[in-house]
Amino acid sequence: MSKDFIHVSPTQPPEVVPVLAYAAPAGGKSPLQHAKVISSLTLLSRILGMARESVSADVFGTGAVSVAFSVAFSIPNLFRKLFGEGALSAAFIPLYAGEVRQRPENANTFAAASVNLLCLTLGVITLLGELVVVAVILGFGHHMLYDRLLTLKFTVVMLPYVVLICGTAFLSSILQVHHRFGLPAFAPVLLNVIHIVVIVLGARLLHIHRGLLDAQTLAQQRLLAYWLCGAVLVAGVMQVAILLPELRAVGFRLHWTKHLWTPQVKQMLRLSVPVAMSAGVLQISVLMDKGISLLLSRAPGHDTFGFLGLAIRYPMESGAAARLNWAQFLYQFPLGVFAIALATAIFPSLSADALEKDGARFRGALRLGIEATMLEGLAASIGLIAVRHPAIRLLFQHGALKAADADLIARSLVFYASGIWAFSLLQIINRAYYALHDMRTPFIMAVVNIIVNLAVELPLVWVRRLGEAGMAVGTCISFAVQALIMLYMLDKRLGGLGMKAIILNILKMTAAAAAMGIVCFGVQYFPFYHADDQRKLVWAAQLCVLTALGAGVYIGFCRAMRLVVLDELLPRRLRRVVGK
Repeated sequence: MSKDFIHVSPTQPPEVVPVLAYAAPAGGKSPLQHAKVISSLTLLSRILGMARESVSADVFGTGAVSVAFSVAFSIPNLFRKLFGEGALSAAFIPLYAGEVRQRPENANTFAAASVNLLCLTLGVITLLGELVVVAVILGFGHHMLYDRLLTLKFTVVMLPYVVLICGTAFLSSILQVHHRFGLPAFAPVLLNVIHIVVIVLGARLLHIHRGLLDAQTLAQQRLLAYWLCGAVLVAGVMQVAILLPELRAVGFRLHWTKHLWTPQVKQMLRLSVPVAMSAGVLQISVLMDKGISLLLSRAPGHDTFGFLGLAIRYPMESGAAARLNWAQFLYQFPLGVFAIALATAIFPSLSADALEKDGARFRGALRLGIEATMLEGLAASIGLIAVRHPAIRLLFQHGALKAADADLIARSLVFYASGIWAFSLLQIINRAYYALHDMRTPFIMAVVNIIVNLAVELPLVWVRRLGEAGMAVGTCISFAVQALIMLYMLDKRLGGLGMKAIILNILKMTAAAAAMGIVCFGVQYFPFYHADDQRKLVWAAQLCVLTALGAGVYIGFCRAMRLVVLDELLPRRLRRVVGK
């Protein structure tokens, strides 16, 4: 660890900081207040994202076009998480926060040089990627299955989005250091709105017949998907554009700097290499999962594949990649609305506290983040399992997507949802390590994650009652193992986070979540619930009833057990606490 950052001896008595002891500086906002702004805008984005996926399922179903677009679109997002929101941002935010506080006259030069280097690097990667993919299409395209070839063609069109989306994420990190969280959280709304408009209008203009899979419909779907690829690029330009006025307001000027290799940039790159490796391992794991689901799912007229002279059955049904994508989208809804929002808001504070060697405030902020994210994560895990059937039916079971597909999505969602608490916890824990400039530990644990993931999921996909859901089991178990080990190591490293108190509060949250689950599952056996009804209005009513009832029970139990972190999340109580 760098000598400029806080260090707590393992033998030093732990200083337990109550959750409410962490407060924002005078006149400022606490991380939870910033998190609420991010959560509100992220909620809007995720709702529109649900609408986007719903209309996409209605028009494309789980056919070859849907699978190809899903896999191709994941490639720019992989680079976004690797470069934009991953390695460079994790290394950049602590260094830029230090420049803003200690040498504000150098801050803009450092930021501009970093942006220039990012764009130059990604531009070269994009160009090389285009050449490689085009060469593969020209050389081997005539030997490929239709969905594989279509995936490569969509990738060619959307690959420049890498520069735009990574640039958006990196520029957003500049604003976050200045506590400007609104526009960065709003930017994804543009992509979702454009996506929905293109699908709805395109389906009407092309007269796509939902539910049919004849040659004409497939050709129309393919054309609409190309329109979507172009719309993604337009949305990327707009996302960058809306950030520019706010960047000027905080003093950032986007210009070409004479020297890219400044000392600060070199330090950022040194720190970002292990983070890139860590993020790269996990994102390669995500892409690998998509590739596995694409390669091991049945294609029309192909139920088996040859291996060492043997005919082996495909373990997954056709359309597995698209269904897993929708299941992942649903579990990522609560993850993005709260856990990632809180981690984004708390990261600059953790970085500043580490820079100022304020161990008490660092531990207080970290404990606040852990308890707040577990409060949401446990509720989301049980709650999403309880509402999975009406939610999936309402969002996806119409048009080109059938009831059998909805049931397969629900099966995978059970296991993805079971791990929401672990995914949420890792958002906070990883940022704590990054704030301490420890990039090595997250990398090592990311490698452990992918090994555990593959060791669990590859055998399970061949189990007939699991199939594609085995992928979700591997993801859940691997992230749970990583989260618990990293939390234990962080507690030892900081000389104690007050884990007894944290565990006691988590046990209370678990009891409240269990009560919520019992009530929500119990209601579904009452005659008025109409579990077998196939009408959209009934599905919507079921979803509303379960959500409202579950939230009421969970909050009620948490209040009864006097969980302090819940009080801080409630607006009226929060105003009284801050006012003291």
